[in-house]
Amino acid sequence: MRVVILENSEQVSLRAADLICQLVSSNPQCVLGLATGGTPLGTYQELIVRHRAGQVSFAGVSTFNLDEYVGLPLGHEQSYRSFMHRHLFELADFELSRCHLPDGNAADIPTACCAYEQQIAAAGGIDLQLLGVGSDGHIAFNEPGSSLASRTRIKALTERTRHDNARFFSSLEEVPKLSMTMGVGTILEARRIVLLATGSNKAATVKALVEGPVSAQVPASALQLHPRVDVLLDRAAAADLLRADYYHEVEQIQRGLELQQQIEPVH
Repeated sequence: MRVVILENSEQVSLRAADLICQLVSSNPQCVLGLATGGTPLGTYQELIVRHRAGQVSFAGVSTFNLDEYVGLPLGHEQSYRSFMHRHLFELADFELSRCHLPDGNAADIPTACCAYEQQIAAAGGIDLQLLGVGSDGHIAFNEPGSSLASRTRIKALTERTRHDNARFFSSLEEVPKLSMTMGVGTILEARRIVLLATGSNKAATVKALVEGPVSAQVPASALQLHPRVDVLLDRAAAADLLRADYYHEVEQIQRGLELQQQIEPVH
């Protein structure tokens, strides 16, 4: 787990965009796993800026979103499908037929969940999965207590999650109680994972996912088991980390090695 502590949320967004653009440049037909919510918005805005500047094209990229509410009408402003189209897909050159999202209005949700897993497999798996983290440690909609081997499925949302998301709705009563979400096991199969966390309200959660025990009570802690995870934090989100100085030291060394590899002459 590579823990990167940056000055502010803007730097977190830029670093995440760097990683995504590096992958797309090296593999224009890569598969991205995408997240919704406020945290990745800055990253999406930066991807759009770079696309419009002619620095990157997403025309050959395939995408799979983590989750969707169950039961929101098609086109509902707060559906994650609408979110992705509004904030990313329609503002860059994504081929919409390659952009996949869970179908929260499917007539048979369990069958749709299995089909989503099959679509990911048919695409060759996810090359880079972008994640946020909930205040209770959930990733996607895998609430505390979720199996660390879970697959895409229907999941009940906790009152805490519904309260956290109520700011996007007119009232708490409008927030759906069910979701369709990739499982923790599905997420861990991505070849690379990039988790973003910003703000002091995420500090305790970040400490638990980075330095706490691996536990289903903090689903994000399962990322400790993955061989290639970048945890990108602003200083506020990193405030509770006991080994923050060590992470900073390691990052400086790692960045130096990467720079050396870039300028090392060919023999």
